Amino acid sequence: MKKGYFGSFGGQFVPELLMPPLLELEEALESIVQTPAFQDELMGYLQEYVGRPSPITHCRNLSAQLGLDLWLKREDLNHTGAHKVNNTIGQALLTKRMGKTTLLAETGAGMHGVATATAAALLGLNCVVYMGAVDVERQNVNVRRMELLGAEVVAVQSGTRTLKDAINEALRRWIADQADTHYCFGTAAGPHPFPLLVRDFQAVISHEARKQFLEKNGVLPDVVSACVGGGSNAIGMFHHFVPDESVQLVGVEAAGTGEPGCYNSAPLNLGTDGVLHGMKTKLLQTGEGQILPSHSVSAGLDYPGVGPEHAMYHASGRVRYGTCDDAQALKAFQTLSRTEGIIPALESSHAVGWVMEHAGELQGQSVLVCLSGRGDKDMGIVEEYL
Repeated sequence: MKKGYFGSFGGQFVPELLMPPLLELEEALESIVQTPAFQDELMGYLQEYVGRPSPITHCRNLSAQLGLDLWLKREDLNHTGAHKVNNTIGQALLTKRMGKTTLLAETGAGMHGVATATAAALLGLNCVVYMGAVDVERQNVNVRRMELLGAEVVAVQSGTRTLKDAINEALRRWIADQADTHYCFGTAAGPHPFPLLVRDFQAVISHEARKQFLEKNGVLPDVVSACVGGGSNAIGMFHHFVPDESVQLVGVEAAGTGEPGCYNSAPLNLGTDGVLHGMKTKLLQTGEGQILPSHSVSAGLDYPGVGPEHAMYHASGRVRYGTCDDAQALKAFQTLSRTEGIIPALESSHAVGWVMEHAGELQGQSVLVCLSGRGDKDMGIVEEYL
């Protein structure tokens, strides 16, 4: 594999001013993150602070309804309520080892912002979080959590005022403050080495899930599924299953409202090759290369691009990428809550919704879904839609 690339996707398409901190981070990935001392310290925090390993849960009631064997990998039970903390604890530890004092982050649904602010508070770092003004309104509970944890939250008013624009502003801030600041990228996207760094921190999900499913069932699952926005929970959930040819991997993108031509967040299904946020990947864009607005009922999936490793798996066919629209995700949100007593994040609801919509073809099969977060943060949105 060409350095920084997954097949023909990835790379470092950034201004020259951003190359020094990226090269510094690349060196740190080799000299710090890969060492036993760093990995031991990280694992200590994941076990004693985050609460790993997160369990897998058998959904007996919903399984009976659907005619399949549904299991959930419970990232919603992590401290802070989502998978994001796996990555932020790792990057915060790395920031300390690199001698920097400030964590910079972008966030859509707010969970990465909360997880970054949490890691910063734990390890005595300053924290600045950029968030689109639209997301500040629809995820106000998470904004208040970040501020309580000591973070400065900057509402971004430019563009569509969502995740794409928050990333743009955070990258500009990093150019100005790179000497003492580490950009804690939230998803497995962006310029090299971020897709690799985030994937490696999130791969703990599939490392645990594969072992847990084997211990409980004696075989691997038939299907492993996760929602895909930028793609961090999915790439973490897929990583250790990729070599298992018997396991079908399914990533689920947000189809928006579902009508033909509607704004959506499904670049793998509906996009074309292009460059955004320092990487070559699949994008929602015009024929002239102008980025189109994205839409999803879930703020965390509302992004017009996707991580380059997902683009590679899409091109190779190793992962099947489907879609789930807003109504299907809201139905899954309600159904899982009422049948199993588990309130999922709207992001995760897309993966559950895909399983519900495809139950006919999955009859009798075992399906393991990454429940990437809990749904407390989404109650306002759900009540408004319903």
